[in-house]
Order: sequence, then structure tokens, then C-alpha cells
Amino acid sequence: MTGPAIEVIDELLLRELTPAVIGVLVRRGADFATAEDAVQEALIQAALTWPDRPPADPKGWLVTVAWRKFLDARRAEVSRRDREQRVEAEPPPGPAETADDTLQLFFMCAHPSLTPASAVALTLRAVGGLTTRQIAQAYLVPEATMAQRISRAKRTVGDVRFEEPGDLATVQRVLYLVFNEGYTGDVDLAAEAIRLTRQLASMTDDEETAGLLALMLLHHARRPARTRRDGSLVTLAEQDRSRWNTSLIAEGVTVLQTALSRDRLGEFQAQAAIAALHADAPRAEDTDWVQIVGWYDELLRLTGSPVVQLNRAVAIGEADGPVAGLAALATVDPGLPRHTAASAYLHQKAGDLRTAARLYAEAARSAPNLAERHYLTRQAARISQALRG
Repeated sequence: MTGPAIEVIDELLLRELTPAVIGVLVRRGADFATAEDAVQEALIQAALTWPDRPPADPKGWLVTVAWRKFLDARRAEVSRRDREQRVEAEPPPGPAETADDTLQLFFMCAHPSLTPASAVALTLRAVGGLTTRQIAQAYLVPEATMAQRISRAKRTVGDVRFEEPGDLATVQRVLYLVFNEGYTGDVDLAAEAIRLTRQLASMTDDEETAGLLALMLLHHARRPARTRRDGSLVTLAEQDRSRWNTSLIAEGVTVLQTALSRDRLGEFQAQAAIAALHADAPRAEDTDWVQIVGWYDELLRLTGSPVVQLNRAVAIGEADGPVAGLAALATVDPGLPRHTAASAYLHQKAGDLRTAARLYAEAARSAPNLAERHYLTRQAARISQALRG
């Protein structure tokens, strides 16, 4: 195996061990913020030394080094000698503790008192094992800005007891936010979200966590076909389905079927069922839109979300025709993001090209990202050219 491959494997191992090592330090008496800082320092030291001298017990090595870092930090706080005395004695060498506190770290990092952005950043650092620099690069912000965000988040949860019950739904939302960031910089956040969700699913035996994992796998399977070489967007109907990852699709469907069999439906399971129906169609025209509308009905019942209502209207336009889709869309708040784009598509499908071209151009001006703006602009230009020809 080559040197670069070894470095990649070591980095993944370090990230997987991070939450367990933080948990050990907290159990020994370290506060969360200082424990997390100490583990980050140990990870840096491991990245420098492991390629040449890999330890026989990686977790034990990290615990020992991180504990020493923690003690060094505590010794520097002269005003807190009483706490220092309680933790001064270093445990004798031996196997690292086997208790896994990762679930508690998930709960702490996704605490309801944190903003979504702070919860994401803290989860990626404390549970995901990413460095502040990596997180900053992924979110395209200065490292100092991300460091301040993480520091504020750690102060916010500083008084939360480690054994305090957490909110699993909040953790799921945070992981979904990470997944939707996709890929930026040198960190693949979609892959990282899948890794963390697998970890969470293995610890919770929860149907909605399984549904979230299935949803991520099914969406991620389509990633290779989602953009062209120039970065332009390829719609689902236009994607080359031979480029979809069939192994991820198969895994996602299996995970979803197991979750649905327990008959405790949640919104992530319903979203995954819609994604599975798209994945099951060998061609866009083979899509079972009637079933998809049925799942959107379930999803709307569960969430009452205007976004779901919008997507349901488009699905009705596919299942029952554009006139029915436009009628359903008329009940949706027109100020909702992508409402104008959905209206443009349904008008185009209905043959009203002049209205479609106008609406595509209008939607492009308020598109949430550059790829969508380019796509909508091209759609408007294409239809306008056809009308002139």
C-alpha cells in the first residue's frame, strides 16, 4: 500500500475515534470544551506521528495523549487549583475504556439551545473529528470565523450535563443540514453526513434515523449524474441513469424497507420512499408518479410543510397533467422559494410557452444558487428562441 493511501486510512480512523476519546475524558472529569480541545491537539499529534509509528492501540494512544494535554491545560489555570488536584493523577497505562459515549456527544453537539449553524460546526468537529480549518473550508468562511463559532457553541453547551437526555430529532436535522451542503473544498460533507448517520443508526435502532440514512444513500447515488463537466445542473428527468450508483440504491432501499416494516412512519422515511420510486424507474417516463403523489400526501400529513405542498403540486402535474398541477400549485404560497420555477415548468408542460419563458426568467433572478440561476436562464432563453423561430 502506498504512503498516501495509509494517510487517508489513518485520517478516517482518527475521525472515527474522536467521539469515543472525548467521552473518556469527560467521564474522567474534564469539562466538554477543554476535553474537545485536548482531543483536537492529540489528533494533530497523531497525524504527525502515526504514519511512521502506528500505535498498537490507537484509542488508548489518543486517550493517553489527550489526557496529558488536558492536564497541561489545567495546570496552566492557577486560579482553579482545586479542580486540578482532582484530576492530577494520571491513570495507569492499560486498555482504554470501552464505554461509547458517542450518542451523548451527538445530543450535546446538536443541543436545541444552539443555532443550526453552530450545531453543525460543533458536530463536525467533536463527533466528526474534522479540524476547524477543514470545517471552515467546507463552509467557505475564514478559519477565524469558524473558530469563533465553535468556541461560542462550546460555551453554550458548557453547563449541559453529559448524561442529560438529548433530542434525537434535533440530531437528525443537524445531520441532514450537513448532508445538504454536499461537497465543497477538500471535505465531502455528504459522505461525512452518511458516515455519521450510519454511526447514529447503529446506536439508536430508530426508524426515522434509518429513514434518514436511506434518504441520504438514495440521493447520494445520483450524485455522479447531477452535474455536467462544466458544473451546470442536470435535472432528474435528464440524468444519465447508467451513472447512478446501484449499490448505494440497493442499500438505501434495503434500509428503507426494514424501517417501513415497523409501521412507524416519519417524514424522513416518506422522503426516502419518494427517492426510492425515482431510483426504481429505469427511464424518467417510467416513474410511478401516482405512488409518488401518494407519498407526498403522507408527507404533507406528517409535516404540513409548504415546501412539501409545492413538490406535491409538481408531482400531480406529472401524474394527472399540468392543468391539475397548476390547480394544486394555486393553493401554495406564491412567495415560497422555487414557486415561480415550478409554475414555469407546469406552464411549459401545458404548452403555454410565452408564460413559461417569462416565469423562467423571473425565477432565475431569485434563484438560491448559481447553478439553478444558470439552468433557469437557459430554459428561458431556449423557449424564447423557439418562440422567435
